Amino acid sequence: MTFLSILFALLFEQLKPLRADNPMYGTVKQLAARMEASFNAGQERHGRMAWMVSMLILVVPIALLHWLFVSISPFLALAWNILIVYLTLGFRHYSHYFTSIQLALNTGDEATARNLLAEWTGQDTTMMSVGDMSRVAVEQALVTTHRNVFGVFFWIMLPIGPAGAVMYRVAEYLARAWNEPDHLKNEAFGRFATKAFYWIDWVPVRLTAIAFAVVGNFEDAIYAWRNFAYRWHEEAIGIILCAGGGAMGLRLGTAHENAADMPTADATTVDSITQQVESPVGEEATVRALQSTVGLVWRALLLWMLLLLLLSLAVWLG
Repeated sequence: MTFLSILFALLFEQLKPLRADNPMYGTVKQLAARMEASFNAGQERHGRMAWMVSMLILVVPIALLHWLFVSISPFLALAWNILIVYLTLGFRHYSHYFTSIQLALNTGDEATARNLLAEWTGQDTTMMSVGDMSRVAVEQALVTTHRNVFGVFFWIMLPIGPAGAVMYRVAEYLARAWNEPDHLKNEAFGRFATKAFYWIDWVPVRLTAIAFAVVGNFEDAIYAWRNFAYRWHEEAIGIILCAGGGAMGLRLGTAHENAADMPTADATTVDSITQQVESPVGEEATVRALQSTVGLVWRALLLWMLLLLLLSLAVWLG
């Protein structure tokens, strides 16, 4: 059922991509703001309480409905799973940015590429060269793909089903919403959300890195992961970029050492919030690196789908 749910959800998303500002996202955004306003008294335990209440409100009903539909009809449960996966996956949410940036750079329209990259990442791109824009776009694409696709895949495979996918996406959003705004930066309220998402994402981020290594240059990906991931301000991002860059033979990261906040799939780019030295593995990113990134992501997606199919067959035959 999991394999079919993801397969149909991916097909539906290709036909009709869900907008980033969809009602589902708006509901989570409003709830997060309301929880912060109601519980934030400046201490971490208040953030922990707000996180747990948010999860109860959003995740528990999804789980209860899933078990109810399973008891009624497998087809009803399948339809429910497809709907939730469609709402939580983000394979096409931000791909239009990446595709448009790629087309602009291929045609030499650097001004358009800069504007699109700035809109996508929230970073000042005025002084960026073509190589810098290519590198930042690749970094952002790898992080976005993991947070919006592969992380969801892992959690929906678990027995809690679609509730796991909802929990993952909500946890990822709360970790950003309660830490990134100026009035919340360095406050204790958002620390628990950051810690919670770190552990929720601990296994998925490593599976994503392994997938990149398997479908790319395995030796360079593992070498970069083992030797350079620790240099990033956030471990998970270091693992993704080291494995992804090594798999493609690209040198990702910058020589900047001004660490700031944790990266997001929607706003701040990895470039401005990491604390690392350039990995010596691979070459500098160019416009061609964008096409390599597309190939890597699709191969990793096919690998995940193959593993899901084999797992589903094993469960069904068992």
